[in-house]
Amino acid sequence: MPPIEVSFHPEAAEEVETARQWYAERSPPAAEAFLVELDLAVERVREAPHRWPRYGIGARRYILPRFPFSMIYRVQAELIEVVAVAHHRRKPGYWKSR
Repeated sequence: MPPIEVSFHPEAAEEVETARQWYAERSPPAAEAFLVELDLAVERVREAPHRWPRYGIGARRYILPRFPFSMIYRVQAELIEVVAVAHHRRKPGYWKSR
């Protein structure tokens, strides 16, 4: 069976880039580590999308272990849509309208 496709909502992709830039300004190795951690999150979710806990209606959450971010995603038949890469101090649920 082919691996399930993962797509990022445009606003989630913006959040990734904003976080990467923030880390890059302070520490390029931290920026790289953030992207590696996010890639690992995508692979783990792709392998077992229902393993991670429900978070709101129709969504699930994967907490990045080394960074204060969660990857919020929805599982559809043949697609995982990442709707937010949310900083833990940002207003909860801001992404629900996506």
